Amino acid sequence: MKRTLDLSAAVWRKSSYSDGGGTNCVEVADGHLGIVPVRDSKTPDGGVLVFGTSSWSAFVVGVKETA
Repeated sequence: MKRTLDLSAAVWRKSSYSDGGGTNCVEVADGHLGIVPVRDSKTPDGGVLVFGTSSWSAFVVGVKETA
C-alpha cells in the first residue's frame, strides 16, 4: 500500500552547503517522525524524495567527511 505524505504545511530550509547562487539548492523539511523529505529549491512544486532518518544521517556524515 502506498501512503501519500501531506507536505503542504512543511517548513523547508535550504542546505547550508548550497552555494547561494541559485544552483545546487537542496531543501529539507524537518520535524517529520522517522523521515526526512528533501526537494530541489529550484522546482519546489516538483517531486520530493523521502529518506529514513538513519539513511539521511549517514548521508550527512558522508558529506561532511568529504567537505
